[in-house]
Order: sequence, then C-alpha cells, then structure tokens
Amino acid sequence: MATLQTKGLTYCYSAGTPFEKVAVDHVDLEIPSGAFVGLIGHTGSGKSTLIQHLNGLLRPTEGTVLLDGEDIWADKKKIRQVRFRVGLVFQYPEYQIFEETVARDIAFGPRNMGLPEEEVQARVREAAVITGLTPAILEQSPFLLSGGQKRRVAIAGIMAMRPEILILDEPAAGLDPRGREEILREIAEYRRQTGATIVLVSHSMEDVAQYAESILVMNAGKIFCYDTVSNVFRRSQELQAIGLSVPQITRVCTALRAHGVPLSEDIYTVEEAKRQLLALLRKKEAQETC
Repeated sequence: MATLQTKGLTYCYSAGTPFEKVAVDHVDLEIPSGAFVGLIGHTGSGKSTLIQHLNGLLRPTEGTVLLDGEDIWADKKKIRQVRFRVGLVFQYPEYQIFEETVARDIAFGPRNMGLPEEEVQARVREAAVITGLTPAILEQSPFLLSGGQKRRVAIAGIMAMRPEILILDEPAAGLDPRGREEILREIAEYRRQTGATIVLVSHSMEDVAQYAESILVMNAGKIFCYDTVSNVFRRSQELQAIGLSVPQITRVCTALRAHGVPLSEDIYTVEEAKRQLLALLRKKEAQETC
C-alpha cells in the first residue's frame, strides 16, 4: 500500500489578481500506508483544496505531492494512474451518477482502467457486497434509488477501482443517522478487506472519534494539529477557538464529572461512555449488596 506526503504544498486561487486567495499554505504532511485519518476544519479551512491535490485534481502553486516518494506531477502522462491509486469521493457523489444501471455505473471506473470484462464484473460484485447493494439493485436505474442508495453506488464505483488510498469528502452528509452509520461501516469494511489508507473529511466530531485513528485539523490553510484522536480532542479549548468542538458525548461526560461522576477525561464515543457508566453502576450495585 502507498504512502502520501506533501512538502511545502501551497495553492492560490486567482493568483496574480485582486481576488488571490491562499487556500493551502506550505503544508508538510505524511499519511502512512494503512492509516485511517479524520480530516476536520471549519468551512474555508482548506480541507477540500488539500484533498484535491492528493490525487492530482489540482496542481500545486508551490511544493510537491509525493506518492511512495515520487512526485505525482513529475510526469503528466502518469497522473491518470495516480487517480486510480488514490480514489476521491466528492461530497454528494450521487450527483455524478449517469449510467443506465447501477452495475454499469460501478463498472465505469474499472473499464477505464482497461481491465478485462471478467475482472470488471468481479470488481462490481465485490464493491456491491461491501456497500450493501443487492444483485437486484445492480440491474436497476440508479436514478430510481433512495439518496442513501445512490451514495452507496457512487462510493462503490470508486471502491471498484480498488484504490490504495480512499479519500472521502463528507460521505455521510445529509443522511439520516442509520444511513450515516451504514455508510461509515462500509468504508471501514473496505479498509479491513483491502488494507487501504482512508482519509475521511467530516464535520461530525462523533464520526471522526468513532472511526479514525488520527486526526488532521486544518485552519486558515495550514495544519493546526495532526495527532491521535485522544491528543487532538484533549485540546478542546484550542479547537473551540478556531470554530470546532469535541464530540457531544465528551461534553456530556465533562458535565457529569463536574457533578462528581468519576468518568475518565478521554471519552469520545458513546460506546466508551456506555462501558464506563455500566461499570460504575455494577460497582455501585455490588457495594450496596455488601
């Protein structure tokens, strides 16, 4: 699997005009192979511009993007291969669906890779299973599906190319809680099956806390911090100062601690809060029994 790096990565919109804006400012970053990175930051922080550089959709104004140590722009003719290795799923990807059937839409990427048709169909079936799309759905028009199903079709189309690095920009945006959970579980399953690197852009601190292993925080085009989930969320006051927050369950547990409930300070998921609260209740019951 591949390692992604950026060195001095800088990008200016409308360079040389009165509307010039530095969206990404001298970013040095390394995403190791197999990592699950949550990427967060307020609107305008540079998140979307950054990820569009990682698979060559944008070319740096300054600096380099390295894939396994090689500058992805060293040979313009190879940028297409980079995009097969680094898959990018845009926010609301269902708007990119265009084929007559779900199966054909998922097959579009693998066919563009020049794969034999037998391999294309195998990849379509594999991606459909991971994303929970049944054989019956594969033969339907994607335009007749629900919003959540369309989202799965679009994500499956990228997964079918088996990218070594899968970057997703708000993949669960606009979905109900059940749909969000299903989409994120499917992304985690793809990683489990393939060993792929995942970069998940999200405004949901809860989603990032539950699935990511490390968090990259962007602010004003620069890296604010890049560390483990625990270390990032411990900086809650600093995060709030740049317009971010910690998971809601963390705030609830902080309030409980203020009222004397002996919970740890590193609770970032509902599951962990449940585990600790149940342990406290069992301990209290045992003491009362004695």
